[in-house]
Amino acid sequence: MIDQSAGPGESAAERSEGLEKTSQFLNREISWLRFNLRVLEEAEDEHNPLLERVKFLTIVATNLDEFFMIRVSGLRRQVAAGTGGATPDGKTPSEQILAINRELGTQYERYDRCWKQQILPALRDAGIHILHYAELTPRERKTIQEYFQRDIFPVLTPLAFDPTHPFPHISSLSFNLAVLVKDPDRGDCFARVKVPDGFPRLVPIPTDEEVALQQMGLAGAGKVQQFVWLEEVIANNLSDLFPGLDVVASYPFRVTRDADVSIEEDEASDLIEAMEEQLDQRDFTSAVRLELDEATPGPIREILTRNLQLPPYLVYTGDGPIGMGGIRELYALERPDLKDPPFVPTVPSCFGKSVSLLATIRQQDVLLYHPYDSFMPIVELLREAANDPGVLAIKQTLYRVNPKSPIVDALMDARVNGKQVAVLVELKARFDEENNIEWARKLEDEGVHVVYGVRGLKTHAKVCLIVRREPEGIRRYVHLGTGNYNVVTSRIYTDASYFTCDPAITHDVSNLFNSLTGYSRKNIYSKLLIAPTTLRQQLLDRIERETCRHREYGDGYIAFKMNALVDTPCIQALYQASQAGVRIDLQVRGICCLRPGLPGISETITVTSVVGRFLEHARIYYFRNGGHNDVLMGSADLMPRNLDHRVEVIFPVEDPHWREVIINDILGVGLRDNVQARRLLADGTYERVHPASGEAALHSQQWLLDHWKAK
Repeated sequence: MIDQSAGPGESAAERSEGLEKTSQFLNREISWLRFNLRVLEEAEDEHNPLLERVKFLTIVATNLDEFFMIRVSGLRRQVAAGTGGATPDGKTPSEQILAINRELGTQYERYDRCWKQQILPALRDAGIHILHYAELTPRERKTIQEYFQRDIFPVLTPLAFDPTHPFPHISSLSFNLAVLVKDPDRGDCFARVKVPDGFPRLVPIPTDEEVALQQMGLAGAGKVQQFVWLEEVIANNLSDLFPGLDVVASYPFRVTRDADVSIEEDEASDLIEAMEEQLDQRDFTSAVRLELDEATPGPIREILTRNLQLPPYLVYTGDGPIGMGGIRELYALERPDLKDPPFVPTVPSCFGKSVSLLATIRQQDVLLYHPYDSFMPIVELLREAANDPGVLAIKQTLYRVNPKSPIVDALMDARVNGKQVAVLVELKARFDEENNIEWARKLEDEGVHVVYGVRGLKTHAKVCLIVRREPEGIRRYVHLGTGNYNVVTSRIYTDASYFTCDPAITHDVSNLFNSLTGYSRKNIYSKLLIAPTTLRQQLLDRIERETCRHREYGDGYIAFKMNALVDTPCIQALYQASQAGVRIDLQVRGICCLRPGLPGISETITVTSVVGRFLEHARIYYFRNGGHNDVLMGSADLMPRNLDHRVEVIFPVEDPHWREVIINDILGVGLRDNVQARRLLADGTYERVHPASGEAALHSQQWLLDHWKAK
């Protein structure tokens, strides 16, 4: 359980006097980079299975790609335009870019060390060899050359750069070779060769054992698996692309471009067409990062940076492979001995196979905690509703949906079966825009009422409403969640689902959908907290209530679990509560701009972050409220984008049983983690939490894997 003891705290406002306001906040961008560093620590941790460590390395790399595409690109636009004031921590856009570079310098070094000194040797010990081309035997080279000629060569297009050939366009995140060739007549020439998409980044090479098995007519792989980098295969066969010329050298590089799609909705007559046009332009936006091999000579660097219009501070060099997200291919290897043991999510007995899910929800509220609980009851609920003659309508929000979605299939089946189906598909869900456009069109083709969001806002709420005619009259059922309607991510994200037919909540959800699909301006709801209208203020009111309670009774307590804490008013309210003595436990997986442990400001606040096998994604807000526990869950983190620029839903959990489960077995276990948790220090760094003397080790995710099935 969460420690519910809390003594009255003395006011510390006097001691905080003189502390500059900017020193009370951590920088958002640096805080995110520190989160990515915690992911890197999981790759460094030898307690994790080897291929899971590889997976963490790829997450670090792809996270950084998105960071540059969105965050750094935004800062660079502000610098170029001379706009953008200082952040709450007092940094200008230019100062933030400098701070990012300082932080990344050490992180890139750690990343390279982890790959070369830890992961690569461990892979070799496990029989998985990542080879350089120079290490191949003559037989292996012959095999690779045949593969190159047969499959790769026909796809390659060398592009010259000289007075008659303009500098070629370099698409975002593509792998390229800058090639220097010597022409007998013109001397040194520069060309670019794009490493084609659609090929494995790590090209498998049959071992001698596999070749021998094949020669004997026997199928099967040997005990050793070996690979060579695709760009090295191309680099070592470039002479075929430049006959009659000497290939002097080649150097790999990769460009990252601004991917922050912006739509002028007031000027767009058709939002879906406007979004498609913007997506087509993503590869032609400004470059925000150039990654080079450190051996790349100065003249080649100058050609690239000048033509990409990049300043030196956005050029990153290293002596290892660039764009390491491609090593995720290793995770697909059939090596269960090198991965986390599989687990089977549970299905609560109340949702048994022979039981109507609608009937169960009519009798009781139900909580699921994914991935420990299966996501399939949500799918089955929609399938049941699609085929139930009594169901009249289904309304749902979709933010991120997996490509082959049983959720969408069920919605289309419902429409075929004559139900009224309305779906809000958020087209502006970053990096899922194309997928969502495709789903929107398929749903429309089946006659589903599809809307694309609210003008000026992203709809991030996770809500499903089912309307059913019953003998007693019309009854509404809702599913409310903290995560997306995505079967794939439900296996790797920790998220909560809540099912209820509470009349007040379902009425609120009906009103919410009316505002999403129509022109309703309803702002006040009976039980739901809705952004961008009332959510922030209602949370601030609860923090103030807990503060006042503590001043009078000395028993104030707040515990939050979220992905990010950035919003200045919310942070200031928590500081004020701490100054009054309220004990506050925050579990913030990613960005946290609040500084815990500041004298006179935040001495009663602790912040921890759990990074592990599953991505902690649930948002839970708990106020002790003098023993009348107030537990809220939903889709919103405490960030300005969530509270001001998105449609978000936070809902109360009023069933006493589920409130206790959330307080004790989700929040409580997470806050007691002393294996995977890191504690945030006042200077913005994190330290690993270790069991105290005589204290048992508690790994929260493993505890839930072992014990949640009993719930």
